[in-house]
Amino acid sequence: MASVFLYHVVGDLTVGKPELVEFAETETVEAAIRAIGESTEGGIAVWKKRSQKNVIENAEMRQQRFVGILNSLDIVAFLAKDECLADQDKAMKTPVAEVVVPNNSLLKEVDPATRLIDALEMMKQGVKRLLVPKSRGWRVVSKRFSVIYNGKWLKNLDTSGASNANSAASLNRPSSSSTTTIRDKICCLSREDVLRFLIGCLGALAPLPLTPISSLGAINLNYCHIATTQPAIDATRMLPQDLSAVAVVEPASDGQHKIIGEISACKLWKCDYLAAAWALANLSAGQFVMGVEDNITSRSIANLSTSPVAEDSNLANGGSATRPRKFSSRNIGFLSSGTSPSFGASRSMYRGRSAPLTCKTTSSLAAVMAQMLSHRATHVWVTDVENEEILAGVVGYTDILAAVMRQPATTVPEARTA
Repeated sequence: MASVFLYHVVGDLTVGKPELVEFAETETVEAAIRAIGESTEGGIAVWKKRSQKNVIENAEMRQQRFVGILNSLDIVAFLAKDECLADQDKAMKTPVAEVVVPNNSLLKEVDPATRLIDALEMMKQGVKRLLVPKSRGWRVVSKRFSVIYNGKWLKNLDTSGASNANSAASLNRPSSSSTTTIRDKICCLSREDVLRFLIGCLGALAPLPLTPISSLGAINLNYCHIATTQPAIDATRMLPQDLSAVAVVEPASDGQHKIIGEISACKLWKCDYLAAAWALANLSAGQFVMGVEDNITSRSIANLSTSPVAEDSNLANGGSATRPRKFSSRNIGFLSSGTSPSFGASRSMYRGRSAPLTCKTTSSLAAVMAQMLSHRATHVWVTDVENEEILAGVVGYTDILAAVMRQPATTVPEARTA
């Protein structure tokens, strides 16, 4: 096990993190769009309001108030419903409680002295957010307090009857029962925060960072995909639990898939939500990811209004909202240099955000981590080393965390001969 996991605790990752600002389930979809634009991983945590503001909450009470995580694809899929397209103003005023998928297991509150290895294990099991109290009584735990006792991991250093070394460690932080009365600030750590911390410790993870992802078993072969000819709305019915992403593919000659684009939360992170919702409901998957440059004069797009994120200059100047409007990839945040809806063309024609983020099976783990962080992406699609159009799998946060936590193979020295 890498020393970075032995010598660091969750509290080390909270330095400089702002205090948590809860987003209530009574807030509107319009407010959620603004909040998602400022969030990490293209999603926000949704909470029930506190019933009694003067009562000090413990971890269990706070966990019960957590509803789930709402991302940009959830909102676009909601706005793509027939009733929402018919009355977009009403849809934008809908409480997010009617949109978010309840999942209480996506968030967990941990103590600042929780070992980093334990936090990574939680995220491997599906936790996407960690709540960490920033109490005044806690100070950064140095590496001498992250220890192994009799070959076993210590359970947050709270076990009664521990040795003197353990007792000394516990004096440097409040116990689990006392922290509920003195905690005044809580910050939220995402998987992106953890990955950003790990990429600063690549030397301690050697030789894993320079190892190909195929050798580490980090490529997830069970990805979700949709054909270019299928309706784009079908992608919202097959989203995996961990990755909010579906690959848009074309069939290849030998049963493999050519990746054309993707429908995902991170691609729709800062898009025009109303334009994207219309496109999701009315276009094929191939048209959705490419962007159709032809003029569309259907009644649906004629009634398409402006979202609060991307203001329409025509409405600002007093123009009519019913004027036929050209739908293009730019309306939903994509860019495309081609105007032909032919999906068999080379992928080199795609530009900007319409192009999926890809790597090769021979790419190193460090390179994939850097790609995800530089593009603020939750995943990277993996293509064949000989043909970059052939989809081989996908790498997400869970796959990377599993790879860095994997024990390196030990080499057995050869027996010496006399």
